[in-house]
Amino acid sequence: MSQWQEWIGRSHEQSEQLTPALVRRHRATLDLSPDDPAPLAGIHWCLNLPEAASAELGEDGHPRRAGLPAGKAEEGRDVAGSFLPPIPMPRRMWAASEAEFLAPIPVGATVTRTSTIAAIEEKQGASGALAFVTLDHAVSADGVPVVREKQTLVYREPAIVTDAAPSAPAPERADDGLVKALKLYDHQHSLTPDEALLFRFSALTFNTHRIHYDAPYATGIEGYRGIVVHGPLTATLLLNWASGLYGPIRRFTFRAVSPAIAGEPLTLAARQEDGHIILAAHGPDGRECVKASASL
Repeated sequence: MSQWQEWIGRSHEQSEQLTPALVRRHRATLDLSPDDPAPLAGIHWCLNLPEAASAELGEDGHPRRAGLPAGKAEEGRDVAGSFLPPIPMPRRMWAASEAEFLAPIPVGATVTRTSTIAAIEEKQGASGALAFVTLDHAVSADGVPVVREKQTLVYREPAIVTDAAPSAPAPERADDGLVKALKLYDHQHSLTPDEALLFRFSALTFNTHRIHYDAPYATGIEGYRGIVVHGPLTATLLLNWASGLYGPIRRFTFRAVSPAIAGEPLTLAARQEDGHIILAAHGPDGRECVKASASL
């Protein structure tokens, strides 16, 4: 990753208004009451999004990473085109986040996000080489700091797909693995993310990554069992559910562990431990899809 170190420290700023319409769509997507006065946890993930033109999208649906020569100014281009380094690994995903919520975002406020590349690292995983890009986000609403977040993106080599990936969902029954996993938690909530939910969340976040809607691509090219549930969608579900259980969340971290598949049951689980809230989203076989923690 030495050739990408010059990208560390590059920053990008973007602003957008939190409109009442976005709030209504966010609540509708999550099946939350439109009249609930509680702040929307995680709605900052639906603001200040990459706005690459359709002609600038790559095969996977992400904006192509054309890059800029070292030291060249961004000239107002969006985060998708010039901000992220053009690492040549084709598979890119949101791997983890650590967020601190400093204040609610008022509806109608102008929300500004300043993003800075904090680190670029290469590691060797079981599936091959991995590259991690860490971004520091500072989010303000009408000039008042509201969110600080450290986001990690992971870049991966092409998937090796020898046969067509099975597209049938896993059994919906709670097998021994799930029962055993849930014994560790005090609270549980089950749901089944379907294609409509994934479509709506992709629309909220302007996300065209094909693994979230294109089954032949997700199975035949990326090697998944089916359409993949967005990691930040699962995190948003966990965050809002935990807020309902325990009250407003001050700090929240999550890490994608294993893909959740559309049409398969997903069980959210929570417990308190040593002053912290331990959270997880489990697939139907008991495996962890997302690990998370929170504090009030």
